[in-house]
Amino acid sequence: MRRVVETPDMGIVMPDGCRLSARVWMPEDAGDTPVPAVLEYLPYRKRDGTTARDELSHPWMAARGYAMVRVDMRGSGDSEGLMADEYTQQELDDAVSVINWLAEQPWCNGNVGMQGISWGGFNSLQVAAMQPAPLKAIITLCSTVDRYADDIHYKGGCLLNENFGWGSTMWAYSSRAPDPELRENWREIWLDRLKNEPFLVAEWLQHQHRDAYWKHGSVCEDYSAIKAKVLAVGGWGDAYKNTVPALVANVGANGIVGPWVHKYPHFAVPEPRIGFLQEAQRWWDKWLKGHETGVESDAPYRAYVMDGLRPKPWYDVRPGRWTARHGPATDHAKMGFGAGGTLGKATLFEGLVASPAHCGLASGEYCAIWLGPELPGDQRGDDAFSACFTGAALQDDLEIIGAPKVTLKLASDKPQGQVCVRLNHIHPDGASARITYGVLNLSHRKSHEHPEPMVPGQVEEIVLTLDHIAYKVPKGHRLSVAVSSAYWPLVWPAPEAAELTLTGGGLDLPLSPAGQGDECSFEPADSAPPWQVEELRAGANTRKFEHDMVSGVVSLIIEDDFGKRRDSDHGLVSGACARERWSIHPDDPLSARAETHWTEETEREGLSLRTETYATMTSDAQNFYLTGRLEAYENDALIYERDVAENLPRNML
Repeated sequence: MRRVVETPDMGIVMPDGCRLSARVWMPEDAGDTPVPAVLEYLPYRKRDGTTARDELSHPWMAARGYAMVRVDMRGSGDSEGLMADEYTQQELDDAVSVINWLAEQPWCNGNVGMQGISWGGFNSLQVAAMQPAPLKAIITLCSTVDRYADDIHYKGGCLLNENFGWGSTMWAYSSRAPDPELRENWREIWLDRLKNEPFLVAEWLQHQHRDAYWKHGSVCEDYSAIKAKVLAVGGWGDAYKNTVPALVANVGANGIVGPWVHKYPHFAVPEPRIGFLQEAQRWWDKWLKGHETGVESDAPYRAYVMDGLRPKPWYDVRPGRWTARHGPATDHAKMGFGAGGTLGKATLFEGLVASPAHCGLASGEYCAIWLGPELPGDQRGDDAFSACFTGAALQDDLEIIGAPKVTLKLASDKPQGQVCVRLNHIHPDGASARITYGVLNLSHRKSHEHPEPMVPGQVEEIVLTLDHIAYKVPKGHRLSVAVSSAYWPLVWPAPEAAELTLTGGGLDLPLSPAGQGDECSFEPADSAPPWQVEELRAGANTRKFEHDMVSGVVSLIIEDDFGKRRDSDHGLVSGACARERWSIHPDDPLSARAETHWTEETEREGLSLRTETYATMTSDAQNFYLTGRLEAYENDALIYERDVAENLPRNML
C-alpha cells in the first residue's frame, strides 16, 4: 500500500475561467511515480453530500496506486458558475476539460478512468461517447442508456411521479451555499445560485415525448461512439434494471447485477454485498495500468438470481445465487391468458379493467434509495383492482432471467389511457410478491416520439416489455399476471378514467434451468474507514397511508429525516429533511396532487445557513399546474425568497 495524501480543494480552471473544486486522494509519491487518475463528477457536494461514500471508497483505491478525483460540477458544492440542467453540453464539455487537465498533471501517467453512480453513472457513459483521448475505461453504476424511456422522468410514455419528486430534490440540493471556509465570496456565489436556480420539474415536463432534448445524452442513439472499456453495475432493487443487459449486448460491457437498491455494492442492501472495490481495482489495473487481472475472462453478465420471498417493503438480506452468463436467458416459455383468469393455455375470454385511481399503493418507490420501507409490498390489494391471470402450481423451481414480455389484445373506451402489467409470485397462502412490471401510455403504443390516441372501441394488440429481473419461483408456487388501468403513486394518472376491455393476451417468459450454487464469486466487501462525524440529530424514515373517510381522499405521506452531523475533520455541519405527500381520490384521476417540502441546513460556528424549498403539482384534463417556492435564511433571517408558477399543456399524457 502507498501512503495517501488528500487535497480538499484542488482548483481546476475551465477554458472560460470558471474554477471547479476537486477533492483529491493520491499516493504521496505520485510526483515521483505517476499514477492513473479516476474522476467522479457530480452536483451532490463532495464536502458534505457524498462524503460518507467517498470516505469508504476513494482513499482505499488511492492507496493502491490511483489519484481519485471527486469534482463538484459547475454551479454546485464549492465550484463556481451556474448549473442550468442535468447532462447539458456544458456539463459534458467541462468533464472533457477536466479529463484532459488530469492527464497533463505531473502526478498522472496520462491514463484516466471515470466512475459514478446515478448522475455520475449517466455522465460517465455520456462523456465516454465524446471519446476524450485520455479516457480509457469507465465504471457506470445505476445508470441509463435512454434518458426518456429509462430515467426518472417517463416510463412507457407515462409520466413518472419521480419526475416531480426528483425535481423537488434538485430544487433543494441546488439551493445550498458553498462551504464558507473554502470560498471567501461564498455569499456572492450563494445569492447568484439562488437567483438563477432552475425549477427543473417544469423544464422536464415541457418535453413529454421523446424529442431531441431526451435524445441528447441517450447513448443508445449510437452505442458505437463508446470506445472506452465499460464495467456496468446495477441492482434489482434499483430503478435502472435494464441498463446492464443493454450495455452487455451493445457495447461489449462487463456487467454485474446484484439484489441491491440504489447504492454502491460494497455497502448496499439488501445483502449479500460484494467486494466492489476489489472488482474496480481489477478493472482499473487492466485498462489504466496494463496489468493482466483476468477481467477479460470474466463472464460478461454476472447476475444474482434472487430467491422468491414473502413480500415486504424492506429486506436486509435476499437469499439467492450468482449466475455467470453471456447475457439474459435465451430460452422462453409462452403462456396464454384464458377464461376465468387462467395463465397457461390461451382460450377465448372477455374481461373489463377499470381500476380505481389509487390502484398501485403497494408499488413502493420508483427508485429505492433512502433505506426506508421503499420496496414493493404485498400486491393483493392492487391485485383486487386488476384483471389477474394465474397459472397452476409449478412442478419444479423456475428461474426467470431477462425481460418478460406481455401481449394484450384490448380496446379502450377513451382516446387516452394507461395500462400497468405486473408479473407476480403467488405463494401457497395467497401472498403476492411483485417480480417485475411495466407501464404504458396507450397513446405511445407505437412510438414515444410520435404518439397517437386510441380509437375508442377499436381492439389493438400491444406489447409491454417488463423490466429485466433474475428471480427464482419455488416449486409449488404460482405465477400471475396482473393488468390495471392505473398505477398511483408511481405514475401520474391519465386525464380520464378509461375502461379497458381485454380479449386476449399472453406472457413470454425468459427462462433458465434452475441452478444450484454460485457460478461465480466475489471477494468480501472491503472499504476504507468510515466518515468520522459527531451526530447532532439521528436520521429517521416514515412512510404511511392515510384514508380520509369524509372526503374519500387517499394519501401517501413520506418523511425522511436525513439527520444532522458535524464533520470531525473540518467542522462543517450539515443536515436535511424531506417531506412528500401524494393524494388522490379513487374515483377522480384529476384529483391527483403532489406536495414536497425540503429543509437543507449548513452551519459553522457563528453562522447558520438554511433553505426551505416547496413544490406542488396538480392537473386538469388540459394542463399541468406547478408551483415552487424557495426561501434562504442566514442566522434565521430571510435573505432571499422566490416563487415560481408554471402552467404546461398536457400532450397525450
